Amino acid sequence: MFKSSVTNLQEATAEQVQEFLNSFDTVLTDCDGVLWIDNNSIPGAADAMNFFRKIGKKIFFVTNNSTKIRTDFASKAQQLGFTATQDEILSTAYLVAHYLKGIGFTKKVYLLGSNGIAEELKAVGIRHTGVGPSDLDSEVGAVVVGFDEHVSYPKFMKAACYLASEECLFIATNTDERFPKSGSIVVPGTGTLVRAVETCSERKALVLGKPHAYVRKFLESCGLNPARTLMIGDRCNTDIELGVRCGFQTLLVLSGVTSIKELEKIRLEKKAPLPDVVLPKLGDLLSLVPPS
Repeated sequence: MFKSSVTNLQEATAEQVQEFLNSFDTVLTDCDGVLWIDNNSIPGAADAMNFFRKIGKKIFFVTNNSTKIRTDFASKAQQLGFTATQDEILSTAYLVAHYLKGIGFTKKVYLLGSNGIAEELKAVGIRHTGVGPSDLDSEVGAVVVGFDEHVSYPKFMKAACYLASEECLFIATNTDERFPKSGSIVVPGTGTLVRAVETCSERKALVLGKPHAYVRKFLESCGLNPARTLMIGDRCNTDIELGVRCGFQTLLVLSGVTSIKELEKIRLEKKAPLPDVVLPKLGDLLSLVPPS
């Protein structure tokens, strides 16, 4: 594993940068805030990821975003200049379907979320329902909470009613506080909805996305060598936390949620894991690569 006294890669020598590149075989990267924001690629990000692939690194896109199915993520990445396949995408919508199928779940899901989760559930043969008639569906055996831009009081009420039964599973895709956005706009994330359902149901959700145990277990099943794996992210409390828990190397980019000011606060308060190395944005790496 790469170890250096240099935290900011921009301050590293050419030899240290080369040592860093030689120290991992697999690259795991977050998407929103690292590779793109909304439908715009972050400058240089596609070139950096394609460079990793060119020099023989194995690539996985690991996102807490549950709004799309894996093929949609792969298509978006390709349209923005990234090389990506469906099999390289690990999204929380896919994790929900993978988890429920793995435990032999045969009942119906009440979904407070988006079409991405619905389509991934359908792909593995799991039925789901959303807000409908006021009567509760006796076949529902799980409540799944993901990002839902059309959230409503009736949806919270219905979720809480199902969760009044202790036998009903309570699953959340992630607890991200907000989405990375350019400018001063703040878009509340899935964590807002999860906390609301936890409050009204007086239950705690099983969270599948970063940095929690299930995504770690899934990644470990891919045969990764932790000491030879790099996790790239824009959040210390999800991406970097996941990397630390799994024993990966970590690279924080400041193009998304965690700002340089917040990073300094984390360093002072020691409340969240710190990254091994930091860059303003992923594309900056290419200017540091020694000429071959």
